[in-house]
Amino acid sequence: MTDSVSDSLTGPSIVPLPPGALVTVIGGSGFIGRYIVRRLAERGLRVRVAVRHPETALFLKPLGDLGQIQLVHGNITSDVQMTAAFADADAGINLVGILDERSGQRFDAVQATGAGRAARAAAAAGVRHYVQMSAIGADATSPVPYARSKAEGEAAVLAALPTATILRPSLVVGPEDQFLNRFAAMARLAPLLPVIAGSSRFQPVYVRDVADATVAALMQRDAMGRTYELGGPEALSFRAILQMINRETRQHRRLVEVPDGIAALMGRMGDLLPFMPMTSDQFAMLQKDNVVSASASGLADLGVTPTPMAAFVPAMLERYRPSGRFNRDA
Repeated sequence: MTDSVSDSLTGPSIVPLPPGALVTVIGGSGFIGRYIVRRLAERGLRVRVAVRHPETALFLKPLGDLGQIQLVHGNITSDVQMTAAFADADAGINLVGILDERSGQRFDAVQATGAGRAARAAAAAGVRHYVQMSAIGADATSPVPYARSKAEGEAAVLAALPTATILRPSLVVGPEDQFLNRFAAMARLAPLLPVIAGSSRFQPVYVRDVADATVAALMQRDAMGRTYELGGPEALSFRAILQMINRETRQHRRLVEVPDGIAALMGRMGDLLPFMPMTSDQFAMLQKDNVVSASASGLADLGVTPTPMAAFVPAMLERYRPSGRFNRDA
């Protein structure tokens, strides 16, 4: 594990963007985006980060040299702002996505129509190297709007830019994630941890590996026009992930199985109440495994070695232990 870009990104299949080339990143201030922006800056590329509120993304500036990272207004629902975001760009990455519609944003507008809008703007600017961040489970026939809109977004991107690379990660984890951190915080405060669809499997992938894969997909000739599914080296059930959180936080909370009927009711309540832990769509998605399919191209095909969770989770979750990093184990 290293903070520098993998040496595997310099092989014979590389189509290197020259130092100083401009890469536009739509939605680059999020959890995954900050790592990708850093990776791009480390390669000497100029990075234009298009976000709805640039003033909230100032923390990205120190990731590069003076003037290397530019922040601009970029709402994926605006044709004008997407056109401006890709003006003179050499490459592009779209990371915009939402987990639910409780903020007022809609899956179709953001993940389907919006993804197509960004790709068309990139194509009009002459961009050929382009990465669309999707998700494992994207399915145009799915009854779940999240999964369906992800698949529709992929189709719209490829219609505008056939050379685009589609990345479908499983559960992305790392220091700022909203999954491990959420349940670790719950373990610190609550007397028990709820287990919903405990046998469903995930393949958690380290956020730095996703960033390396994104840079590789942007730079490799062989990656153009292909789809990759990104997962870590371990496929774990939801129950096993909670057990790991229990172990690493030293909280040892009781795991309580939540019947599907009650979980479904919680999801319906979550559609209306923002403080509920999940929506009905998210409950439906929890019913299915979220792992890399056997026939899919993955991290290894992009020259990235998956990082085991044991390499970063203990240090990441130590702050949730009763005495933090100074906790003495029995």
